[in-house]
Amino acid sequence: MANRLRSIGAALGIFGLIFLIAGGVAFFRTQDGMSALEKFSEAQNVTLSYNEDGQLVDRGTTEGADAIMTLLTDDWGYPVVESDLNADDPLVNTASEYMFQLATISYHVLHGTQTVVLDEPVEYNGETFAAGTYEFDVDGRYWTDFDRQHPIEGPARSQAWSGTVHGLVGELGVGTATYTSIQMGYALAGVFAGMGVLSILAGLGLWWAGRGTEYLVRSEASDRTRKEPSLTG
Repeated sequence: MANRLRSIGAALGIFGLIFLIAGGVAFFRTQDGMSALEKFSEAQNVTLSYNEDGQLVDRGTTEGADAIMTLLTDDWGYPVVESDLNADDPLVNTASEYMFQLATISYHVLHGTQTVVLDEPVEYNGETFAAGTYEFDVDGRYWTDFDRQHPIEGPARSQAWSGTVHGLVGELGVGTATYTSIQMGYALAGVFAGMGVLSILAGLGLWWAGRGTEYLVRSEASDRTRKEPSLTG
């Protein structure tokens, strides 16, 4: 019994060491990813704007930033981590900051106007649009909400949701996903390390219990030997 307990304890200790090593590898690899993301953010030098009171602003007003935050949290349902938004570190390098910047671009597209110029009259669905300049209000339309065959809406769609906008949105989305993956990497490293510590402690406990059991068996055997009557007495 004692040998079995010690064997199980040794096995748990070995597994615990393996888990600790795995946790260390996961941590350092995740740390490398975090360092790369930080350098990428620094190279882009994209920052959020704050006022002297440490409040987010957009185009100089807190109302603009509040409207963007409403789009992000209410319309898109994104769980913003307030601690990620730090006036002392305005560089966009956390998931919430990436998403806020993404929402900023989208907000201004959704609430902007586009100038469409028709060089000649165009008829569409029985309506004639004279040649001239038109101011088209995007009015909250996303890419799929436009009538792309419409002589005004079609050009306005490609102007509002341009390739540049799509590229920036995609890049910021990748930044958000990357940072979230990094956080999961840290969590995984912590789980591995925790399991390693628990396994080692359990192994040491079983090893100690095995030693105690062996000592108890020897003690009981010694007591029985002393109590047995002598054959020569």
